[in-house]
Parts: sequence; structure tokens; C-alpha cells
Amino acid sequence: MQHAPRSPIVTAMRVRVVENRMRMTRSQGSGSMSGKLRRVIVRIDTDGGIRGYGEAAPWTVFSGTVEAAAAALHVHLRPLVIGREIGRIAAIVEAADTALHGHPEAKAALEMALFDASGKALGVPIHALMGGAVCTTIPLSFSLANPDLDADLTLATDMAGSGINIFKVKTGFLDHRTDMHRLERIRAKLGDATDLRIDYNQALAPISALSRLRAMEQFDLTFIEQPIPARYPRAMAALTDALDTPILADESVFSPEDALAAAQCGLADGVSIKLMKSGGMLKARAIAAIATAAGMPCYGGTLWEGAIGLTAAAHLIAATPAFTLGCEFYMPRYVFLPEQAEAAMTIRDGQIVVPTGPGLGIAIDEDILDRITVESFD
Repeated sequence: MQHAPRSPIVTAMRVRVVENRMRMTRSQGSGSMSGKLRRVIVRIDTDGGIRGYGEAAPWTVFSGTVEAAAAALHVHLRPLVIGREIGRIAAIVEAADTALHGHPEAKAALEMALFDASGKALGVPIHALMGGAVCTTIPLSFSLANPDLDADLTLATDMAGSGINIFKVKTGFLDHRTDMHRLERIRAKLGDATDLRIDYNQALAPISALSRLRAMEQFDLTFIEQPIPARYPRAMAALTDALDTPILADESVFSPEDALAAAQCGLADGVSIKLMKSGGMLKARAIAAIATAAGMPCYGGTLWEGAIGLTAAAHLIAATPAFTLGCEFYMPRYVFLPEQAEAAMTIRDGQIVVPTGPGLGIAIDEDILDRITVESFD
């Protein structure tokens, strides 16, 4: 009897905390980020000479901390992967959930690295490991989140000239009157043909949300994302029922269990899926399957990932028909300083181009990683 050849064995894992400088302040209903941000990059090495990369990009006000993600990978997840075959992705993910509660960003990073290495070992892109691509490009949305509206309008105009036609306006970090003024100026500047969305990141109080959101509907919005805190599911469902504009759930849906509850109670019309929330591509696909069964379209969301995390998410979207609302994978190109980006994503005519090379299909610059590393665990 012939036995299937084993996949390469993980022999080492390196965990780095990296720091990037930002081109502008980014503000939203749950907080602001400016100056510098930190992420976690994990690299696994195998006995076959193959390397796989993953990324964790937590945010303290949203999901977790960089310090916790790095420690989770270094201390708790490392023993689960050293000595294991890279192709045993589902088993390692299950073991990670058993061994460690929470920490979805760290688990997503480890899963990415395994998918990247597995794709390289087989000579196929990650989306081929997930059933094959149903699309080769993904419409790109850029989030207007700079407190300096004039700067945002200039940037948006330049982006529109390069083919980007989807803009999501971060609302709720200023008062309602100012938000209305911002939307008026943005809609007037970009024109009626622009696909415009807004995102409150839980900033509104349930008691005043309906009247404010009804006022926002005059701007012909594609969706309104997470207007109130996730702890008020009944109020969120009531807003979804009352408004003509679709409501998108973000902070309300982290897990497949959350997605099922959202579908059952009519919490929202669609779902923003982020690898940093779900804990990886496998769980993100489960969320997308539940959303599809409930007739809820999906959107590719992000926190503060660079090209590694966002390219992994692009492969997921490419292989998952549920994602019909585009993605916001703009951080490496438009927010990080270019000389600090360890890898690049291709954007063409307002679309993210899904890589076709093995694994992630992108080149990782180890020299840049070395320059931006502030802490390392081997």
C-alpha cells in the first residue's frame, strides 16, 4: 500500500513585534490612531526549507493588544505547531482553540502562516486550497477617517482619479451636525455616482440613533455600519427593521456563533468579516456560510493589518462568493509609510488584484522586517 507523502514539518517559529509610522491620523467612533502603530508578524520555518508568514494586528479598543497576541503566539501556540506537518491546518486550529481562550488575532496569524507554507509546498495559491477562485479582483473601499476633512477630500479626489469609487466615511467621532456637514461636502465633491457608506463603530446611543440615521439616509448610502454598541442586539435589530438603508454588523459579529445569533434575530442586513475578529480564514468562511444562508452579503473589513494579513483575506474573498460588498484593504498602500511596508499588494483600476503565486503569492522583504522590528521572540 502506498502512503501519501507527508507535508513539511515545522522546525522553528519566529514572532516579531513591528512598528509602522502612519501618514495621517485615523479617527472613528471607538477611538483614534496616529503617529505609530504596532503589529505582530509570525514566520514558521520547515524541514523542507519552506517559510510561511502570518500577521496579527489587534487594536486595544476593539479586540486585544499587540503584547497579548505576541505572548499568545510565543508561549501558548508555539508548542502546538513545532514538530507538526504544515498541512494539518484544521487540527492545529482546533488544538489552538482548546489550549487558549480568545486571542483571535494570534490564531489567525498562525493559521495564515500554515496556509502560506502549505500553498508554497504544493505550488498553489491559498485560494486554490479553499476550492479555487470565484473572482480575480476585489473592489477596493477607502475609509475617510482623517479629522482634517480637506486632506481627506484631496486624497479621495486623487483616488477617484485612479479608479477607486467606493468610500466609507467614519462617523461618530464628531457631533452629528458636523457629521452631516462632512457628508454634504464629501457627496458634493465626489458626485452622485460614488458608492458612499458610513461607519459609526458603535458610537451612537440607541435612544438617539434612529433619528440621526434617518437624517443620514438623504446621502444615498450603500450601508450604515455598526451604528450602536454590540451589547444592544435588540436595538440594533429594531434599527435594521426601521431604516431603508441596509445595516452592516461589525463589532456585533466576531464568531460563527455570533453570525448565527445575528441571522436568527434579524440583527443586520449584512456582515463585515475580519480575520482579526474571526480567528482565521476557516472560521471566517463559516461566518460567510451562515450569512449566505440568511441572505446577508459580506464585506471584507480590516483593522490595522499590513500586506500579509490583507493578502490572506484577499485569498479568502476570492474563494468565497458571499463577499459582494468589496473590501477595505488599503492600509499598506495609503496609510503606512511606503519604505516601511514589508510587502506590497497590487491595486489596479480601483480593485485589489488577488495574487496567483504559491501560498500568499507576495514577496516578503526580510530586510524591511528587520528595520521595523522592535521586539523578537525565537
